[in-house]
Amino acid sequence: MKHARRRHSRLRTRVGGTTGFLALALGAGVAPATAAEKTTNTPMTTAATLDTAATLDTAASLDTAASLDAAPAPGQLTLPAPTGRYGVGTVDLHLRDPTRTDPWMPGQQPRELMVTLWYPATHTTDYPAAPWMQPAAAAHFLASRQVPPGAVTLPTTAGHTGAPVDRRAGELPVLLYSPGLHGNRAQGTSLAQDLASRGYLVVTIDHTHDAGEVEFPGGRLELNTMPPGSHSSDTIAVRAADTRFVIDQLAAIDRGDNPDVDHKQLPHGLARVDMDRIGMFGASLGGGTVPAAMQVDSRIRAGANLDGQLFGPAITQPLNRPFLLFSSQNHNRNSDRSWAKFWDHLHGERIDLKLLGSAHNSFVDNQVLFPQAPGAFRLTPDQLVQILGTIDPNRSIGVQRTYLAAFFDKELRHRHSSLLDGPSRHYPEVAFVR
Repeated sequence: MKHARRRHSRLRTRVGGTTGFLALALGAGVAPATAAEKTTNTPMTTAATLDTAATLDTAASLDTAASLDAAPAPGQLTLPAPTGRYGVGTVDLHLRDPTRTDPWMPGQQPRELMVTLWYPATHTTDYPAAPWMQPAAAAHFLASRQVPPGAVTLPTTAGHTGAPVDRRAGELPVLLYSPGLHGNRAQGTSLAQDLASRGYLVVTIDHTHDAGEVEFPGGRLELNTMPPGSHSSDTIAVRAADTRFVIDQLAAIDRGDNPDVDHKQLPHGLARVDMDRIGMFGASLGGGTVPAAMQVDSRIRAGANLDGQLFGPAITQPLNRPFLLFSSQNHNRNSDRSWAKFWDHLHGERIDLKLLGSAHNSFVDNQVLFPQAPGAFRLTPDQLVQILGTIDPNRSIGVQRTYLAAFFDKELRHRHSSLLDGPSRHYPEVAFVR
């Protein structure tokens, strides 16, 4: 099956900032795990929702996630609160790579990216909560999917813009996040802000002109311009180069430099990046990007793939660093030859988990949003099950948070969790694929 996405013509438009209610549309970005090598340009819907609190095998990984509160107003969407000990800060950065031209645009335009940094923060009440998506991007996200204006209101996040780093967290291990094909970095927020509350610096990346929409400072909006039939292996190669460039910019921050193109003031204390402890995860094609990024940059010490099919040469190249495969109900290395080949070339610690009752779209933020307002998204109960599977969405996000934290805590912080040793009675939804 091919990735699908409606082709956009080149569009560079300035959109003024908007206030008031913004509606959330059906999301693109997580195409089926069995997608073919070529990619086209028609949107796929993404989905999923949140997790109830559950007892863990170890206190160190205790997840206190609770069910969503009742919506405070009709159509008001919310995200699950982070479960870690720290408050969460956030900042968007505009980055430009003068050594590369943008592969998806004609001419000699330098490659530009927008990224969001999530980190443990203090004094958060003195700083505004960040939106899930910036106004111009949100407006396009809505209009392109024909969701009526005002039908639902985008959530705010737990991240407080520009809040100072909590020094109690010490040097911050890094986790990079790559979204699904034509998705955007906002769709990893529920996982990113939770990991930040546990003491990580999480960097969510928008891959410009692959992403459905990316808003740059001043309201400039860049849309998907990938040509029809683009090969997934080529797309992944571009994303891997983006990732390496972003890591270089984190190294600059660690040196005390400011890589933001517009010289935005960085949060106080941000120059505490632990460049010796870097991991990466992603959903769908973002998960498929992780092995390629690890091959081109040895600074990435551990990787996790959330239900993404693999493409390109990284499938058959030896990799001696820890890797987590986390699949939906009907997808794993027994049904996906790319996973089976990759598994055979993993020479470090390797873990293959299956989330029972989940679907391919259970690994992005829409899992916590769609069930809150299915009518606004024109989704029937049967369609919700098809999109999200049968697992309770609250439970789904909590399980993902727990196992991702356990994996990266073990590999980057040397904190062992018995959750990774085998099946847990506290998490019967998680099966170990042997």
